[in-house]
Amino acid sequence: MRKLNLALTAALSALAITACQQTPSIAADGAPFTITEVAKFDTPWAMTFLPNGDMLVTEKSGTMKWLSKGVSKDVAGVPKVDDNGQGSLGDILAAPDYATTGTVYLTFSEPGDGGNGAALARAKLVLDANPRLEGLTVIWRQAKMADTDFHYSQKLALSPDKKYLFVTAGERNKKTPSQDVKVNLGKVLRLTLDGKPAPGNPLAGKGGTSDEVWSYGHRNLYGLAFAPDGQLWENEMGPKGGDELNLIVAGKNYGWPVVSNGSGYDDADIPDHPTRPEFEAPKVWWNPSISPSSLIIYTGDKFPQWKGDAFIGALSGQALIRVDIDGAKATKADQWDMETRIRDVEQGPDGNIYLLEDGDGRLLKLSPKT
Repeated sequence: MRKLNLALTAALSALAITACQQTPSIAADGAPFTITEVAKFDTPWAMTFLPNGDMLVTEKSGTMKWLSKGVSKDVAGVPKVDDNGQGSLGDILAAPDYATTGTVYLTFSEPGDGGNGAALARAKLVLDANPRLEGLTVIWRQAKMADTDFHYSQKLALSPDKKYLFVTAGERNKKTPSQDVKVNLGKVLRLTLDGKPAPGNPLAGKGGTSDEVWSYGHRNLYGLAFAPDGQLWENEMGPKGGDELNLIVAGKNYGWPVVSNGSGYDDADIPDHPTRPEFEAPKVWWNPSISPSSLIIYTGDKFPQWKGDAFIGALSGQALIRVDIDGAKATKADQWDMETRIRDVEQGPDGNIYLLEDGDGRLLKLSPKT
């Protein structure tokens, strides 16, 4: 695809937010969708839709935006964020009882004595003339580290039965903690809606925070989503190559740092997955790296041919990637060149696909060509 050419007037480019009706749709060359700019943000990190179609967007620096009918407002009451390195205000998710309680969950890179670490908080979202979070309470914390600003991960997914929160916890660029089930680094975790270890987790009773662990042997997990059949999919950044899309199975070890389909940043060899069949291998992997940033499993009606498929935003790959999913099988399908880093991908309640750019910070809507 040729570089998207969204020619804005000088007045519009000076605005922090651009309403979608002000920007014409653009037909992306070779892609079965058109692209419309909806809004613009300052280094956005993640987004979620509320039941009424409004959107919440987190920004790396620690700000949250409420986007409603093309107008964006700051949300007060967000926690203090350590935004050095890969630190950020992270993921955001409405609770199952949001319609009655206004409860939302959010992750963030929490500073503090002894270092920083990912944290999960719960708060009441009040959307009035002064939008704000009330009663924010941290309900889970990752092990703190004093000498690294990398691999927080901190992505969220709600289980299909709405009873549990799944959280990704990166290994903070320390490698070996991924294999230690007693620490919540390099793991997919299953928690209650109160942030406690969920009953029946497969490694409970092995000490430390093993009661939280659902799967382990992960590196930097930036995407987490359930398919319509209830299976959980996850993507993560490998080292130098070896980015992965995994089908997550309770209690399984995914092998990092013992195995990887990539190599070390110093070009040191890492054994590939087939050499150690006791570890779960990725269903799809990428060499060279695409740097997967996000993941959805599409369930809408706007693109019926893609129902049940995975969509992945790519940072270094500067692309939107579709992976065909058939039960437990996954096959690479389309890779659309966006010529910019894609930070997040989300499905809207209207069935369209939405992207957040990492650089220019645009929110883009992808609609079927007509």
